[in-house]
Amino acid sequence: MNKKKSDFDKVFSAWDILVIAFGAMIGWGWVVSTGGWIEKGGVVGAALGFAIGGVMIFFVGLTYAELTAAMPQCGGEHVFSHRAMGPVGSFVCTWAIILGYVGVTCFEACAFPTIITYLCPGFLKGYLYTVAGFDIYASWLIVAIVVAFLIMVINIMGAKTAAILQTILTVIIGGAGILLIIASVLNGTVDNLDGQIFAGTTGVSNVKAVLGVAVLSPFYFIGFDVIPQASEEINVPPKKIGKMLILSVILAVIFYSFVILAVGMVLDSGAIAAAQKGTGLVTADAMAVAFRTSVMAKVIIVGGMCGIITSWNSFMIGGSRAMYSMAESYMIPKMFSKLHPKHKTPINALILIGVLTMLAPFAGRVMMVWICDAGNFGCCMAYCMVSLSFLILRKKEPDMPRPYKVPAYKFFGTMAVIMSGFMVAMYCIPGSGGNLILQEWIIVLGWCALGVVFYAICKKKYKESFGILVELISDEDAATLMPEADDVELDKVIDAAIDRVLARKAS
Repeated sequence: MNKKKSDFDKVFSAWDILVIAFGAMIGWGWVVSTGGWIEKGGVVGAALGFAIGGVMIFFVGLTYAELTAAMPQCGGEHVFSHRAMGPVGSFVCTWAIILGYVGVTCFEACAFPTIITYLCPGFLKGYLYTVAGFDIYASWLIVAIVVAFLIMVINIMGAKTAAILQTILTVIIGGAGILLIIASVLNGTVDNLDGQIFAGTTGVSNVKAVLGVAVLSPFYFIGFDVIPQASEEINVPPKKIGKMLILSVILAVIFYSFVILAVGMVLDSGAIAAAQKGTGLVTADAMAVAFRTSVMAKVIIVGGMCGIITSWNSFMIGGSRAMYSMAESYMIPKMFSKLHPKHKTPINALILIGVLTMLAPFAGRVMMVWICDAGNFGCCMAYCMVSLSFLILRKKEPDMPRPYKVPAYKFFGTMAVIMSGFMVAMYCIPGSGGNLILQEWIIVLGWCALGVVFYAICKKKYKESFGILVELISDEDAATLMPEADDVELDKVIDAAIDRVLARKAS
């Protein structure tokens, strides 16, 4: 194990990491998918389903909280899994999470210009070609590429710059959601819940409906894991980092559940069905009804647009730090561990992810959905391996300092493994409602094959250095690692210094 001082600047405050994690979890889904959630589980059923899904993620989040506080080092999952499972386990875990991060950024690059079509119906100009049934327009491509470039530049300019952007946009998202919730209380009615409290007609069918939403909901909470990726840049006590991670999950659960209830208070079942058949933006339609003006629908759409950027920005941060940590361990080319000389950001990793997001729109939105789904599978795989690492390290390193310590670790750790394993299984079991289709499995297998290639090449190139874990140390500890001078050499240095002093006095 190598030891070194951190090369990063500690620029993230507690608020910064909270908005980064929350913004990663709250994307575009709450605007476009609320109607589908209600149709599947009912209003109360869907809200309850998200609460159950939040509990599932909560177990995983607890393991992350303890491990992040104990090892606040860039790379998060890479460090946790390496300490527990060694270099092979670490490679698999980190490679899987990178797929998730890259998948989301590529998807958001396509989602952003798509949402503009809702705000500006005449936006699509200059038809070019069609991919998987999705029409590509010149105007759509230009916007996607320009925004992708700007997000990359912002992240290169510094982590704090990215955090400022994240704060502004997250406040807009939260403000839009709060406006809807308040308006639903003032102008909505519980009468609208008649016939849509639950989707089923019997107790058994109601339970199935709630569980149907609960099964899908954890995938909307992916993103809290960005915090450990950037933990080396957080200027917050380790114990507080763990608490902020848990808080971000709780806030996301509250946000999703309250938005669902707000929509149900404003729109009856008929109105929701009509909105689904129309624009599909049920949340936006609810906002318009609540404020009795169509202008407010665009406020929700703008909030969703901000959600795309916050998710995009967060996963750029996470993906680049994960690549940096792998490069530090010589698991991928060392060039990806290079930091910007001024801004202290992993510039080559950011450029690579940025270029991929600029190229992604050329493949169309349908293919990006496939990549995003494949990426979510990668995230869930990483969650399961981190949860296992949590249990392993409690046995393997019981005396490790743990500023934030999970009580009853066997129960919570086991539940985290079960819940994350369940999410992985949902992607694999046909008919589960979340299973990957053939195209998505091809992407997963292709990413695995690329990982094998990197593994083989880097192991051959870097030899003994491959898979080495770099441990962070304090400035005080760094001083003790200075190589001791040979006694003879030291005597020569001292004698020479004395001679120089005497010579100066004689003159």
